[in-house]
Amino acid sequence: METDGATGTDATVIDGVLAWLAVQGINIATALVIVVVGWIVARLMRRWAERAMERSDRMDPLVEHFLGSLLYYGVLAIVLIIALNLAGVQTASLIAVLGAASLAIGLALQGSLTSLAAGVMIILMRPFKIGDYIEVAGHAGTVRSISLFLTELSTYDNIQKIMPNSEVWGSTVTNYSVYPTRLLDIDVGIDYEDAIDAALSTLRKLAEGHDKVLAEPMPDAFVADIGESSVELTLRVWVAASDYWRVKRELTKRAKEAIEADGMSIPYPHRQLVDAKPRAPAA
Repeated sequence: METDGATGTDATVIDGVLAWLAVQGINIATALVIVVVGWIVARLMRRWAERAMERSDRMDPLVEHFLGSLLYYGVLAIVLIIALNLAGVQTASLIAVLGAASLAIGLALQGSLTSLAAGVMIILMRPFKIGDYIEVAGHAGTVRSISLFLTELSTYDNIQKIMPNSEVWGSTVTNYSVYPTRLLDIDVGIDYEDAIDAALSTLRKLAEGHDKVLAEPMPDAFVADIGESSVELTLRVWVAASDYWRVKRELTKRAKEAIEADGMSIPYPHRQLVDAKPRAPAA
């Protein structure tokens, strides 16, 4: 009798499983088909999106891959939720758990996510590119690489500086490489006794004789200030951005030499020390 009871119980369980499969079998099969089709669609959508972004000159390959992957996994997540719902799984609690986990991860990685968003904006907006010499957040150097999280600078003395993109994007960027030409001022002081017009003429001739100084806009020389011990003159020229530092060094040296060769002098401040200690009267 006990054997018959156990057999009846097993038969009841099997019947229950078969009944559940009969009801849910079609839904499970449909869910599996949806997963497979959704996976194929997600791959096709990523490929289409990346090809569409490749046709844009302003889109960096790194951002193309990132946005393509974001689309791919986003579509997969939606497909899986639909498939689980069809298979009879309660997805409301699952979505709530995933939402809470996403919030916790987002708070833990707040700084990294901010840098990620800033990196995407930098690559999309292109305020600078690799090879530009920039100054940002108190740091100056040549841009060596731009990633989604970090920007690498190389200083003039070949020191590497790694900056988070959030700091770069949130600061004013001074780009010295955008325009092909730059303004260059050379300041020279002459003695009050020297002839100002003669000194200005000397500076203009110096600029006109330099092969790296541009003819347009025309070089100019003028009185910039009246100092305590000298008359301050400025030689203003335009040069190619790539020649800026070379021309600055050469014109600074030649300006001093030309001023002195024409009989003028470059004064320097003198300091006279006075003994303020009172002296004892002579006996």
